[in-house]
Amino acid sequence: MSENFRELHRPGDPLLLPNAWDYGSAALLARQGFAAIGTTSLGVSAVHGKPDAGGATKAETVTLARTLMSLGVLVSVDVEGGFSDDPERVSELVAMLAGLGVAGVNLEDGRADGTLRPIETHQAIIEAATGHGVFVNARTDTRWLGTGDTLERVRAYGHADGVFVPAMSDLGEIARLVESTPLPVNILYQPGGPSLAELAGVGVARVSTGSLLYRASLRGALAELRAVQGGPEPGLPSYADITAMLPEPQ
Repeated sequence: MSENFRELHRPGDPLLLPNAWDYGSAALLARQGFAAIGTTSLGVSAVHGKPDAGGATKAETVTLARTLMSLGVLVSVDVEGGFSDDPERVSELVAMLAGLGVAGVNLEDGRADGTLRPIETHQAIIEAATGHGVFVNARTDTRWLGTGDTLERVRAYGHADGVFVPAMSDLGEIARLVESTPLPVNILYQPGGPSLAELAGVGVARVSTGSLLYRASLRGALAELRAVQGGPEPGLPSYADITAMLPEPQ
């Protein structure tokens, strides 16, 4: 399963990975012919009324992963930071997901308080996630949080299967990132940012939509309601707009 997923990561011909938040959204994407689908932790958190990136949705994430196995597509699961700082627990989680048939996991080093995990801690988390037959995508939130050295983190996570740097949009920087690592590079698509073709041109191997589709679905629902009211078209809610409505991490 993970080998099939790995083969979709082609530098210069990137995998477009749409991110679902429930069974219905994933089933819709599968019907559109996407061979692989990711999950979005923000969408899962919002659906269940829990904070994102706070380690609060482990059970919900596993349940969603289990239900998506019936769709006949490859699934990569956003497990935030592994829902634990204990490598053994992260290993157990990834092994369980592998047993369900999950093809990949996404592991981030950002914390809910706006800090980054110590490099050594996240290295151990990544190591714990490997060896279970799933594609381990190591995400660093240096650009997302505006702290830390991106290339240092990418080099440190070289034992992962892929590397993900969200919030990077400058094509020159992305090209240098691709050149800095032998791992397939994952970039987050951003409206108004580089196109899929432009990202392909600098060697990106995977382009994720993150929370974009979930946020767009909320805009669509509000747009329909505004149409009934005769009101103006709403804008696309930002990640911050959604998290501001969710409970605070405990």
